[in-house]
Amino acid sequence: MPLETLHDLLVHELRDLHSAEQQLLDALPLLAEAANSDELRTLFTKHLDETRGQLDRLAQIFQALGESPEGKTCKGMQGLIQEAREAIQEDADPEVLDAALIVAAQKVEHYEIAGYGSVRTFAQQLGYADATRLLEQTLREETATDEKLNRAAEKRVNQRAAAAAEAPV
Repeated sequence: MPLETLHDLLVHELRDLHSAEQQLLDALPLLAEAANSDELRTLFTKHLDETRGQLDRLAQIFQALGESPEGKTCKGMQGLIQEAREAIQEDADPEVLDAALIVAAQKVEHYEIAGYGSVRTFAQQLGYADATRLLEQTLREETATDEKLNRAAEKRVNQRAAAAAEAPV
């Protein structure tokens, strides 16, 4: 699909986000399983439910636009998920692994925030009010997830990881 109009770019980027969310459906359970902290495990599990809702909203947008979500693989998300898998496979202290999982998850959230912020702005510019509203809802969820991860890191996870380094070997 050539990118000749802002609508074309919107559809292109929506397909990228759809692919990214599909990939997260498989990755989030792995992150939850690898988490040492119950709080972190719960965050990943709740975000999995949100991801399903985000895919439903994307499906609504594609239907309203008369477009298909198929045709694009999000390579950026593939790379971020691969980094998360590598962190899980490291020989890491469980507390330090939780900190690494937060890093991986926040990279994903920041990628999604950038993508959803852009497509929301495109939809708004094009006068697609329903799409704008749906994309704004997802953008708020992604931002809230990032903030929850940040709070968990700052208030508990990073402190536990730092204490693990001080423990005798």
